[in-house]
Amino acid sequence: MQQTMQLAPRLLNAEVMHRRFTPKVNHFRYKVFYVGLPLKLLGTPIEGLKQNKFGFLSFYNKDHGHRDGAELTQWTTEVLATAQLDKVIQNITLVAMPRVLGMVFNPVSFWMCYDAEQKLRAVICEVNNTFGETHTYLCTAEDNRPLTKNDWIVADKVFHVSPFMEREGTYKFRFAETDKMLSIEIDHYAPDGTKLLATSLIGRYDALTAKKAQKAFFKCPLLAAKVVGLIHYQAFKLVLKGIKYVPKPKQMAARLTSSK
Repeated sequence: MQQTMQLAPRLLNAEVMHRRFTPKVNHFRYKVFYVGLPLKLLGTPIEGLKQNKFGFLSFYNKDHGHRDGAELTQWTTEVLATAQLDKVIQNITLVAMPRVLGMVFNPVSFWMCYDAEQKLRAVICEVNNTFGETHTYLCTAEDNRPLTKNDWIVADKVFHVSPFMEREGTYKFRFAETDKMLSIEIDHYAPDGTKLLATSLIGRYDALTAKKAQKAFFKCPLLAAKVVGLIHYQAFKLVLKGIKYVPKPKQMAARLTSSK
């Protein structure tokens, strides 16, 4: 956390893990890739990535923030202002899956927010479900001090993600990052404290170059289809295991939840 973060676009080759504990165990892992894009560099040429137009790998402003295609700084400023961090944060890197052949689905995108000393002070977790809805969780430490790899950040679960889990309980987030790696854990707990689900995203950073972007593309040319397909495949497995289906509730009016 204390290392200086490289202000340059990066590729993150990662593994996603989910483990459900109750009422039946269900566990899976799969490999994906993300891009790490410094917010200050969006709108300038980025090797291996098209911006706001079709490409093998591309990034569209309209996939994030207010979803209106506008420049994204205003949205992050609004979110950070709710925790009085808008003047503290100097650099932000968005870690998200890019569009691949024009298609994208990000279960969660992570906005890593650093102060002038490049210490991680907040993480904006932008969550999407397969029903076309989105919600944002702002994760900060107590008193807005820098986050460390030992901090578990707690927030109420207020957004429906899985049709096999109730919209209740709490999330616990943990973030660890260096110039070489990123580790994110998000666990879900029931109101009585029972651990229901453990998830993680762990990967290694590499420079984003045209050659490495091309290699990532050919390793997974249908990234969005893979992610959505695996979500539905795991849902089918849960049905076969007899897990209760939870109808989607109406989304709550508030679109931003801050950690406790």
